[in-house]
This record gives sequence, C-alpha cells and structure tokens, in this order.
Amino acid sequence: MKTTILFDHDGVLVDTEPWYYRAGERALADVGFTQDRDQYLRDMADGNPTWAQARAAGVDEATIDRQREARDAYYQEYVRTERIEIDGVAEALDELSRHARMAVVTTARRADLELIHSHRDILRHMEFVLAREDYAQAKPHPEPYLTGLARFGATREETLVVEDSARGLRSAVAAGIDCAVVHHDFTASQDFSGARHRIATLAELTDLVRGAS
Repeated sequence: MKTTILFDHDGVLVDTEPWYYRAGERALADVGFTQDRDQYLRDMADGNPTWAQARAAGVDEATIDRQREARDAYYQEYVRTERIEIDGVAEALDELSRHARMAVVTTARRADLELIHSHRDILRHMEFVLAREDYAQAKPHPEPYLTGLARFGATREETLVVEDSARGLRSAVAAGIDCAVVHHDFTASQDFSGARHRIATLAELTDLVRGAS
C-alpha cells in the first residue's frame, strides 16, 4: 500500500509537453534551424535540453540565450491560449486525495506553473510543489524525488512516483522509488522497461495505492 504520491507535472497533470516542444521548435526556426522531433525525444530522455541539436550544429551560445527567451515567451503564449487539460485528471486527484498524501515534483519553472494554474484548481490537493528552482540537479538525477521524499518525511517503500517520460522514470528509479508511467502520446516511444507499473490514465492509480495489484 502506498500512502504518498509524487507526481510529475507536464504530461501527467496537464498536456503541455507538445507545446513546450513546439515553442522550442519555433524559437529555433526563427534563426533558421530545423529541429528533428525524434532526436529531441531522445535528447529529452537523456535529460538534454532543447538546444542540444542546435549546439551540435554550431549555433552559438549568444543566439541560444536569445532564443531561450523567445522559447519561454512562445510557451507561455501556448499555455495561455491552448487547451492543455487532460480529461479525468481532476476527478482522479479528488479520489486519490482520500487515500494518499500528494505533491508535485517537476522540472518546470515556477513562473510557468503559476501561469498554468492561475485559473485551474487541480493542485488543490497537493501539499507542496517542487519546481526547477528548488533543487540543483534536474531529472534524470535522483535529487528531485529525493527532495520530495525528504519534504514529506516519507519512506521509499510507502511512496509512488507518477511519470510520463523516460527521464523522469530514471530519476525515480535512481532514487529507489517505485514508478507508475502513465501513457502520453508524445513520449510513448521512450523506454519504460524500468517502470513498476504502466497505466493508461490516472484513474488506475487508486487500486495501485491501495495495494490491489
């Protein structure tokens, strides 16, 4: 039985992964660079940034710094204007809150989180949210999830991580925490062989945390 759940954010609670990719793709296109989506997904799984392909192709750091700002602006435009809700998430969290303590551990910037959730209430059951600014090493390093464990004062055995990416899965595994990977079309091609559970939707988590499987 699991009494603590640490959720990833993007792709798990909101459908923002494709828009983050599109924002980076658009920022790079502004300087004449065409990003390869499949390579982006491979880089993402390894914890490499949007700019890995551009750097390898010789794009200079000053240009990357400038386009990073453009990417951030494009992304915030998308999350303000596009539908990013995932059907069933709010209902699943309502049910899970009866059985477990919950928090978010994400590589997203806090400014983006605040914008995304300014008119949404799906974080109301979360005891805390750890954003990128809250730890030194990003996923796939174990630090983000170890920080979440410490914040709760929870044990690995009583905790479940919920992820949608190989990078996040590797972070959880490195931290010694069981991980359930929820299906997301954007990351479906990644390697999830290390996952303790594979689920289609968050609704399936209730049985997992109660020890029904």
